[in-house]
Amino acid sequence: MPASSFTAELAQFGPTSPRRPPTPEAARDYCRRLAQTHYENFKVGSWFLPARLRAHFYPIYAYCRWADDLADEVGDPARSESLLNWWEHELDACYAGTATHPVFVALRETIEEFDIPAEPFRDLLTAFRQDQRQTRYATADELLGYCRHSADPVGRLVLYLGRCHTPRRVALSNSICSGLQWINFCQDVRRDYERGRIYLPHETWRVAGYDEAQFAKQAANEAFRRLLKIEVDRAAELLQGGRDLPGLMPRGLRWQMALFLQGGLAIVRKIRDLDYDVWSQRPVLTKRDKLGIAWQSWRNLPAAAEERR
Repeated sequence: MPASSFTAELAQFGPTSPRRPPTPEAARDYCRRLAQTHYENFKVGSWFLPARLRAHFYPIYAYCRWADDLADEVGDPARSESLLNWWEHELDACYAGTATHPVFVALRETIEEFDIPAEPFRDLLTAFRQDQRQTRYATADELLGYCRHSADPVGRLVLYLGRCHTPRRVALSNSICSGLQWINFCQDVRRDYERGRIYLPHETWRVAGYDEAQFAKQAANEAFRRLLKIEVDRAAELLQGGRDLPGLMPRGLRWQMALFLQGGLAIVRKIRDLDYDVWSQRPVLTKRDKLGIAWQSWRNLPAAAEERR
């Protein structure tokens, strides 16, 4: 959410704000409003969620939204880390049944309904803390390690909501989620650099002949195109590595998973169509693109496949 809006949220619901636990109904309503008003992609995506699961996605989204804003909207890494520690204490209170924050009052019901462990929620906080300390990555393997905490837990939470959290599905989901995160790194080179971060591996800079001085100039030269092509191809490979997952999902989540996958691949195509110049223009999906992806995903929706455990 915008920094000014988050400042108001933090004043009302932050660690120093006195509050009583809201009713479960009020907590669920808070998470629903947060999800539907602060992130267009989630609002559009939620149309395709099964009605029985939609209310449970809202507190999970709200948890992630708050954690992300604590990491990125505070403007002080030390304070962000302190607030992320507070957020983890609130998570502990949620699992202990003593939560007072509306996000965690609502989340408690979802955790109990679907028997979700704390690990995926904690993993996300590990990534957000890492963002306060680390702004460069030496190798693709190191960056993939970051994705294991920043992206993969979201897919695992979806599997818990689908009651289909199995080793094979987890592996396929991790590939898709890491691929989505990776293509987002490529898509947001300029935005991330303006925050002081570069999520493209330094080893690829060297291979392509690009360096920190050229990042500072935002130079969209041939070296940068070589650099980004390597990483866009890597993102596409990760996404394709999870292509069997939609067919292994329960009926109500098969289309949703196909949308995630095809949306990531559409950004791959957008970046290639721009000849990898994401400095000049951030590639985004238009409403027409999203409708086309939704239609094609529906038309090509795989039949249910038997999982090979």
